[in-house]
Amino acid sequence: MTAAPPSRLAQSRTTDEPWLFLSPHLDDAVLSCGSLIASEAGRRDIEVLTIFTECSPTPHTRAARSFLRQCSVQDAGSLFEERKKEDAAVLEGLGVRFRHLGATDALFRRRRKTIPGSSVLGRTLPELVHRYPTYRFDIALGRVSRGDTGLIEELRDTVAEEIDEQATGLVFCPVGIGRHVDHLITRSVGESSAERTVFYSDFPYNQNQQPDDAFLRSRHLTGWEWSGDLEAKHRRVRQYATQADALFPDGRIPPVPETYYS
Repeated sequence: MTAAPPSRLAQSRTTDEPWLFLSPHLDDAVLSCGSLIASEAGRRDIEVLTIFTECSPTPHTRAARSFLRQCSVQDAGSLFEERKKEDAAVLEGLGVRFRHLGATDALFRRRRKTIPGSSVLGRTLPELVHRYPTYRFDIALGRVSRGDTGLIEELRDTVAEEIDEQATGLVFCPVGIGRHVDHLITRSVGESSAERTVFYSDFPYNQNQQPDDAFLRSRHLTGWEWSGDLEAKHRRVRQYATQADALFPDGRIPPVPETYYS
């Protein structure tokens, strides 16, 4: 880690150019970047684009049902509507613009093409018709499905249009700690911005896992820590009431600096 931010990030902080934060899910930008966003919101235009903001109808996979139990809810649709409200309240409180792009969360993403008969069997074994049937052996292993190729291209086009329209200076995206496929897709989309891209460390995954050294080396990335008002950030994290208890079951949010790579 360096004491000063890498040159491109340092240069941008001396200007008022707009910043764009790409958030995989309806809390990731604030979890990983909430302190930096708060410190910069009053002096530049900031927008948060959250990509995976929707679920799908039942039947759900075992992994999706486990997630719903962790959130102490039964209905996925109601949960995602509440999560969008939480995210809107936090980001509006920070004074930043935001958009929910409406892609389906990996836990609920279905195959576009299925083998004959699987749609019927999928009513009793939903894993047959879902792109990522399990969490442990699919979503968390970081193997992005070829079926998501079209989605990735659409997202790249959307982000590129936003950058052009807003004259965006920097694009922040996850570095992919934890290897969740939605985080890796978001990283791939953000990385298309080339010299504009700043990667952020995925919190709280970074509390028990490390970034991919090969990825950092191949892109010559240098890390920098930001220790802003973490107490205020933690209050905002608590506003994500549907997620906070599942993410921090002991009730304690670790007071760690945010980490950025550029």
